[in-house]
Parts: sequence; structure tokens; C-alpha cells
Amino acid sequence: MGISTNVILLGIVSLLTDISSEMINPLLPMFITALGGGGLAVGLVGGLGDSLASILKVFAGFWSDRWGKRKPFISSGYLLSSLSKILLAFSTIWQNILVLRLAERAGKGLRTAPRDAIIADSSLKARGKAFGFHRTMDTLGAIGGSALAFFLFYLLSLGFKSIFFLAGFIGISALIPLFWVKEKKKEAKVLSLRGGLSKTSKSFKWFIGVATLFALGNFSYMFFLLKVKGMIPDPKWSIALPLLFYVWFNVIYALFSLPLGILSDRIGRKPILILGYLLYGITCLGFIWAGSWVVFILLFGMYGLVYASIEGSQRALVSDLSRGKLRGTALGTFHTSVGLAALPANLFAGWLWQYFKPEASFLYGAGLGFLAALLFIIVGRKS
Repeated sequence: MGISTNVILLGIVSLLTDISSEMINPLLPMFITALGGGGLAVGLVGGLGDSLASILKVFAGFWSDRWGKRKPFISSGYLLSSLSKILLAFSTIWQNILVLRLAERAGKGLRTAPRDAIIADSSLKARGKAFGFHRTMDTLGAIGGSALAFFLFYLLSLGFKSIFFLAGFIGISALIPLFWVKEKKKEAKVLSLRGGLSKTSKSFKWFIGVATLFALGNFSYMFFLLKVKGMIPDPKWSIALPLLFYVWFNVIYALFSLPLGILSDRIGRKPILILGYLLYGITCLGFIWAGSWVVFILLFGMYGLVYASIEGSQRALVSDLSRGKLRGTALGTFHTSVGLAALPANLFAGWLWQYFKPEASFLYGAGLGFLAALLFIIVGRKS
């Protein structure tokens, strides 16, 4: 298969973690509204955790480069996220969710860049394939988690808090495969964060700019689910049906992540990323006028293709454009840049949703998706 043991083990970790996360994520917007939050609260929870925690990503990547150790950041990040999920079950107001979401995303901030650096270091000749495989395992977990959430909520009639409590313990089990992950021994280096970033290439900096612009319009999946919820009068189905659409989105994401990663190894990352940015713009436009379940099936499938196109390919391109000894720093910079953009993206989308209409949020997303694709066509360099 040409995929290293490290990549397989980290894929299993992500599989279990995403089962845990996706038992919670599709229920989260409904839980927020049940505890009194509106559109702005959804945007704040969706954006603030990602943005503030993203500051950790560049530091975690840099520290892992400097100390020559990545596993401590990965393990502590997964543990923090899992404990936060357990505590989420005890939330009584939507502000509790905000604080715990911040802690859960902080765990993601600690682990993401060091983990991606190990994947890149363990797959020198087929990074697109390796990251595609990792995204596939991650998304298979998302399918299992969201399907399990539907089963527990709709068929067993469990409440939000019971599902969240169970999800947290599944997340803790994800720590077990990390014991067998091996990283190459590296000596600690005398590095400065500013000096390391100054050594990155012009192509890398251009790409960070394009990816950040796209992230400013790539608001949370929660708004897509709320669009479906708003069209269903039955209280129970208004929660259950968005779960099924979320499962469908993840099925497409999982099916196409590995093939598109392999394709990016063969034809370059640029055309795959341009495709993803364009598809996002088209998907957002579709949500403006969507009025039937057939259309929603098509649109959530396209939304899955967007993530299959961009998630693995963006990480692979950052790895291609960075030097080995600074790869953690480069990946951290990428994750921090796009993560910080999540706050204004979600707040602005939430503001448009609450004070104008949902269609305005999707029009905003479409505009930035098309603009990012156009800018990449003009200034992007073929990798």
C-alpha cells in the first residue's frame, strides 16, 4: 500500500477521535439553541474556539521542531480534547459550551502541526497519498460518529448530555495507538520563531495568503445543518435529519479523500485545490436556493467533495513548500493562519444569518470561495 506504520497508527487515532468528535459536532448547533443561544452564539462557538486555539498551532509546531520531540504535544492534545468533551455533558448554559469548546480546540491546536509533521516525515515520496489516507481515516470516524449519534438520539432517545459523555470516553481510547507511534530521534535546535518564519519561501507565503482568504469564507458546517433544520417542522426530525445529511457529507468526504490525494501526487496540488475552492462557492450558492431533499442530498455531497479536495492537499502542499527542519513550524503557521480566520468568518456569517437572512451568509461564502480560486489561478505556483 506504500503507507508507513506511523501513518496507519495516526490514522487509527484520528478514526477514534473523530468518532468521538462527530457524535457531538452535528448536535452542537441544536444544543446551543436549546440552551438559549442564537445565530451569533453559533458563530461565536464555531469560530472563537478554532481561532484562539489556532494560536497554539504555530507554537506547538515550532516547539516540536525546536525540542526535536513531537509525541508529547500529540498525546497531551488528544487527552485535553477528550476531557473537555466529557465535561461538555455538564453544560447548563450556552456559555459553558463556549469555554469547553475553546479547551477542546486548544487540544487540537497542540496536536495538529506535530502530528502532520510526523506524517510528512514518514512519507517522503507520497505525501498526497499519506495525507489522503489520514483524511480518509479521520472521515470514516466522522461517518461512524455521526451515524452513532443518530442511532443514540433518534432510536434510543438518549439526550444530548448522555451522548456527549459517551463520546468523551471514546475519545480517551484514541490515546492507546499512540504508544506504538515512533518518531525519528532529533536533537534539540537553537531556533527562533521569527527567524524560522523568515526562511520560508515566497511560494509558501503566497499560498498561506490564498488559504487564509478562503478560510475567511469557509464558515462552520453548523450553518449548513441549521439551514436544513429550519425547513423541518417536526421537533425530533429537525434534529435527526440534519444528522443524516451530516453522515452523507462525511461519506463523500471519506470516499474521495484518498483518490484526490493520490491524484494530487500525480498532477500537482494546485488544480485539486482550485477545484475545491470553486466547488465551495458553487455549494454555497446552491444553499441559497435549495428547497427540496434531492437538492440537499446533492449539495451535501458537493460539500463533502470540497473537503476531500482541500484538507489533505493543503497540508501536503505546505509540507512540499517547507524545509524538513522547519516543517512543524510551517504546518503550524498554516493551521494558525486559517484557524484565526475562522473567528471573523463565523461571526460575520452569524451576524448575516441573525440580522439579515441565511441566504446572505451563503452568498458571502460563495464570493470568497470564488475569489480564492481566482487568486490561486493568478498567483499560485505549480508544486
